[in-house]
Amino acid sequence: MASPATADSDQVLVEANGSTRTLILNRPRQLNALSSAMVTGLMKCFTSYEEDNAVKLLIVKGNGRAFCAGGDVAEVAQSVNKDSWKYGADFFRTEFLLNYIIATYSKPQVSLLTGIVMGGGAGVSIHGRFRVATENTVFAMPETALGLFPDIGASYFLSRLPGFYGEYVGLTGARLDGAEMLACGLATHFVHLNRMSLLEESLKKVDASDPFAICGIIDQFSQQPSLKGSSALNRLEIVNKCFSKRTVEEIISALEQENPSVAGEWVTVAIQSLRKASPTSLKISLASIREGRLQTVGECLRREYRMVCHVMRGDFSRDFFEGCRAILVDKDRNPKWMPPSLGQVHDGVVEKYFSKVDDPHWEDLNLPPRLSHGRRIAPKL
Repeated sequence: MASPATADSDQVLVEANGSTRTLILNRPRQLNALSSAMVTGLMKCFTSYEEDNAVKLLIVKGNGRAFCAGGDVAEVAQSVNKDSWKYGADFFRTEFLLNYIIATYSKPQVSLLTGIVMGGGAGVSIHGRFRVATENTVFAMPETALGLFPDIGASYFLSRLPGFYGEYVGLTGARLDGAEMLACGLATHFVHLNRMSLLEESLKKVDASDPFAICGIIDQFSQQPSLKGSSALNRLEIVNKCFSKRTVEEIISALEQENPSVAGEWVTVAIQSLRKASPTSLKISLASIREGRLQTVGECLRREYRMVCHVMRGDFSRDFFEGCRAILVDKDRNPKWMPPSLGQVHDGVVEKYFSKVDDPHWEDLNLPPRLSHGRRIAPKL
């Protein structure tokens, strides 16, 4: 039987089977969007199980039709508007600390990625050792459409995808299926939906922390799916040619010079997404992913925490609050970005997002010393 992870919330359930613990994200009506109670519950589980010698393997899954649709940013925006930017800073501080614990975790974690995996959902899974996608998995980092940026340590794993595919995924919010996740390295395995429960049952019988043993079990159920013909991964040379450009303006210009009938329909969709997204978000996202290429996961999270605090404070733009209004609250899907064009977002402003926050009570993200610097991303292309 599954029991609540914390006494005051049933939003994370825990199932114990021998030396395996299954953590179930349990807000199905909200597509398991991460609330502050869920983040706190997960943190408690990961911290205590790492020290518990009786626990050798963690499984993470979602209840219902989604794994996790992201952090509950509507709740965050509402609380910041009503109360203080510090509510948002506290939420992201705890979430990023959880991401760091997962990324450097000493015991294997298997995330069963059925349904939607977006934003914060990627933060509690992609940083873990094993990520199992399936035919109904939908992955995306849609933050630039919301006036945010790919956070939760995404600048670490996006920058380690093949070529400049991470820039494509992070800037456009492109939706990837399970086969694409496996091919680019976001997933470590692909298991058909009708075999997922069999895999889960096998994992619950494991009495080992050896990653090779766990991998061997998942391998018995996994397949090598084919990429659909329309996938941008089939035209990685065009992705690289366009998304390796120095600026967002140059990226859009390069895409516009491609012939969609030759390059594929993904080019047209990418241009449309980039034109709709917050200009400020696009510029800070590109700079963040580029910085991430040379940083550890801890350094990425520390920098992203600075960035998200500036976003919560509305220091240089209030696009996050406008994006939440237009996409999540009023749902008119017609945000009025300020500034409204890429040309008005200057390099000096982008650099300020990476600076310390000018507030005597503010502190950088303080991460505990850990043995690892983050997971290796292994593409299957």
